[in-house]
Amino acid sequence: MQYKSFKDADKIINRSKYMVQNPTSNKNKWSEEFGNNNPIHLELGTGRGDFIINMAKANPKINFVGLEISDDQLVKAVQKLNNQDIPNLRLICADAHDIDNIFGKEISTIYLTFSEPWPKAHDEKKRFTHEGYLRLYDKIFKKNKHIILKTDNKGLFQYSLQSLSQYWYVFNKVSLDLHNDENPVKGNVMTDWEKKCVQDRKPIYYVDATFNG
Repeated sequence: MQYKSFKDADKIINRSKYMVQNPTSNKNKWSEEFGNNNPIHLELGTGRGDFIINMAKANPKINFVGLEISDDQLVKAVQKLNNQDIPNLRLICADAHDIDNIFGKEISTIYLTFSEPWPKAHDEKKRFTHEGYLRLYDKIFKKNKHIILKTDNKGLFQYSLQSLSQYWYVFNKVSLDLHNDENPVKGNVMTDWEKKCVQDRKPIYYVDATFNG
């Protein structure tokens, strides 16, 4: 996916009080970063930040970390945070492959919101619901595993259902059209892309999955 480039993007984001510049130093100490023992939820591929920012605002007793590999995308996120005070939010510019170096067993929920679908077969291992990633998540989940996925890509959704079920996840809710579901998700927070999909009347696929163990 191509992103708009920003000159000195790394300098811009690192001026934000929400950015954790050396996240690996917080491994096993994220409760100290937030100053409390509240649950920590992680979004992989936080993009421009709409989802994680609004989730943090709506849920002050949960700590939220947004991870994004593109500093150009994070520029948009930190700009939205100017003059805001959201103490339960932190942002990280890092590769998702490195999450086990950033977190110990500290995460309660992982959000996969409109992740890159990587439709070609040779890119399968890059999908956030590939078994390789699911094994990586095992290293950072505090106890029970909890993944929430939203996507407009039917192929990625089908793949994810199969991958999660083969990994012994249980589906608490599955929706083939989130915004027209007879039993809507309470407190659903939309991303920028999700809003566009809704305007274009594209279905949003959703799964809430857990593994207790």
